[in-house]
Amino acid sequence: METAFTKLVGVEHPIVQTGMGWVAGPRLVSGAANAGALGILASATMTIEQLRSAIHEVKARVPEGTPFGVNLRADAGDAAERAQLIIDEGVRVASFALAPSKELIARLKDAGVVVIPSIGARRHAEKVAAWGADAVIVQGGEGGGHTGDVATTVLLPQVVSAVDVPVVAAGGFRDGRGLVAALAFGAAGVAMGTRFLLTSDSTVPDAVKAEYLKATVKDVTVTTAVDGLPHRMLRTELVDSLERAGRTRALARAVRHAAGFKKLSGLSWSQMVRDGLAMKHGKDLSWSQVLLAANTPMLLKASMVEGRTDLGVMASGQVAGVIDDLPSCAELVSRVMAEAQQALEELHSLHTLPPPG
Repeated sequence: METAFTKLVGVEHPIVQTGMGWVAGPRLVSGAANAGALGILASATMTIEQLRSAIHEVKARVPEGTPFGVNLRADAGDAAERAQLIIDEGVRVASFALAPSKELIARLKDAGVVVIPSIGARRHAEKVAAWGADAVIVQGGEGGGHTGDVATTVLLPQVVSAVDVPVVAAGGFRDGRGLVAALAFGAAGVAMGTRFLLTSDSTVPDAVKAEYLKATVKDVTVTTAVDGLPHRMLRTELVDSLERAGRTRALARAVRHAAGFKKLSGLSWSQMVRDGLAMKHGKDLSWSQVLLAANTPMLLKASMVEGRTDLGVMASGQVAGVIDDLPSCAELVSRVMAEAQQALEELHSLHTLPPPG
C-alpha cells in the first residue's frame, strides 16, 4: 500500500511503531522495520553513547538501508548534539514528542533527515508545517502517555484539512480496520504504541504484558498524579495511592526520583535545571510540576524494564482494553495489512451494489 507517508520515508507499509521510553529499543525497532513498518527508537531515556550503540544495533539487525527513526526531546539541553548524531549515523527519520525549533528542523532537513513531530492540536500542526516539518503524527486523546482530551476522530480531520504535509494518525489504532478509517479521514498512515508494546518482539517483562492483556477499556485512565500533566495509563493500586498522596509526599517522592534519573541519565543538576526551564518555556507549568516530571522516567522504568507492576506505572492507550494477544511485529503488520485489504474490498462491494428497485 503506497501513500504519501510510505513514499516520504521509504517504508513498505503505512504503519509507525512509536518511540516509547524504555520500550522502543533496538529489538522492537528492528522487528518493526523488518516487517516493513517505520520503527522509531526512543532516545529520551538513553545517554548519547547508549543512543549511538542502539542505532548501531538496529543497523546490524536490518538489511542495509532499511529506514528507521529516532525520537528526540526537542526541549532537552543536548537536543542539538543528538540531532548531529542522527545526521552522522545516516538515520532516516527524526521524530519529536514536542515541537522542535525552526532552526533544528532546517538543520536536519538540510542533512537529508525526514522530520516528523508529534502534535496534539491543530495549531501545533500548522506551526511545525510552516517551519518545514515533512509530516506530522497526530495523537488523539485515546493515545497512551501524555495526551490531550480531543478524540482522534475529531482532531485528525481538522489537522488533515489544515496542513499540506502527510499526516499520520495515532491514538486508538490496533488493526486494519483502523488503518482504513484513518485513510478515509485523509491520513497517510497510522502510528501504534500500545499495540507494538504488546508483541513478542517487545522487551517489556511478561508480568507487565499480562497486566495489559487482562485490562478492560475501563481499566485505562488519565491521571495528573504522576507528573502534574494528563497522562494515560493502566489504573493500578499504585496510581490510586499516587492520587491519594498529599502535595508534600508527592514532592518528596519527586525529589528522590529526580536524583535517581540524574544518576541514570548522566546529566548534571545544572543540565536538569536547563531541561526544566525548557519544559516551562511557553507552558503554564509550576516548578512543582517540573519537579514532578522526574517521576515519569523512573516510574516507567520500574515497570517496563524491571517488571515491578507494584512500583511502576504503565503508560497505555485505551486500545489496550481490546488487545488479547502477543504476535511478532512481522505477524502484526502482516495481519493489519490483510485486514485493511479486506476492509477496502468490503467497502468497494458496497459501492458497486446495484441501485434498489
